[in-house]
Amino acid sequence: MFKRTFSFLPTLFLVTLFGFFTFGLPTVTAQMSGNTTMQEAHEQKWAIALHGGAGYVSPDMPEERKARYMAALDSALAIGVDILEQGGSSLDAVEQTVRFLEDNPLFNAGRGAVFTNEGKNELDAAIMDGSQMNAGAATGLTTVKHPISLARIIMEESRHILFAGDGAEQFADQTTVERVDPEYFKVPARYEAWKRANEHQGYLESQPDNGWKMGTVGCVAVDKTGRLVAGTSTGGMTNKRYGRVGDVPIIGSGTYADDQVAVSATGWGERIMLNVSAHRLASHMRYTGASLNESMDYLVYELLNEGEAGFIAVDRKGNISMETNTGSMFRASQSEGGEKTVAIWK
Repeated sequence: MFKRTFSFLPTLFLVTLFGFFTFGLPTVTAQMSGNTTMQEAHEQKWAIALHGGAGYVSPDMPEERKARYMAALDSALAIGVDILEQGGSSLDAVEQTVRFLEDNPLFNAGRGAVFTNEGKNELDAAIMDGSQMNAGAATGLTTVKHPISLARIIMEESRHILFAGDGAEQFADQTTVERVDPEYFKVPARYEAWKRANEHQGYLESQPDNGWKMGTVGCVAVDKTGRLVAGTSTGGMTNKRYGRVGDVPIIGSGTYADDQVAVSATGWGERIMLNVSAHRLASHMRYTGASLNESMDYLVYELLNEGEAGFIAVDRKGNISMETNTGSMFRASQSEGGEKTVAIWK
């Protein structure tokens, strides 16, 4: 009995060892985290897309104004592209790109935020890291210069996801984010738009000739490691009621990222929320096997109504999709080895 047991143990050890090298190593070497293989990681290409709002913008826009928008979109894109080309993270690329747009009064975010019905500026932002399935968001900000940066800090340094109003401002007090006087956000052109909205006793978005309609900024990116990130920032709706919260800081509605796709929305916030739009696109890809473009078309042209929203998205393979059913969307994109796009109309 002892001899049989003794002779069996080395045999078992060799079989186990052989089995490990025969069956274990291919699994270890071929598979990384999630659904990304080593070969896919080696071939991973970066990609980035951004938007500056969707709505109706007349093609008769003065050339000088059009040139300013195109230059701003191009400059914002260059910031993200430079980070990704240098091997930087999609998280940094998204944050820095959105920060640039928040600083530009052409766009309804940060410096160019629209006014509430009380004549104030209330800012919202969200960011989501698909590799960690983590997110941060803030709404009702009044003194934070770059809401997207506060959203990132919320994601990385707090146990919570969304802070609102005074609570968001108090959380900002405990961080290093740059603060400004509320007067910083009061851009004359936005103030004039607010006065026109008051004259119509409603929201500026209800006016069919409104060229400022549905402004928001956003960015989505995938880096060389396959990390997908989405970020969105907005001043909301012109003449909105005090305390109104739109789609942007609602994770899954205006902002979403997972291990397959990153999505940022712009448009009529209430409609985007009711359809949980950003997550809806991601779910359509995951559960139907549809491509990014197919899922985007389903969301924009089948699920939503004409004139309601626009979206940008990138998938983990570096594919880019930018679509709107509103007639125009300020947008730009570029991928590794691909062409650069900067556009307003279809």
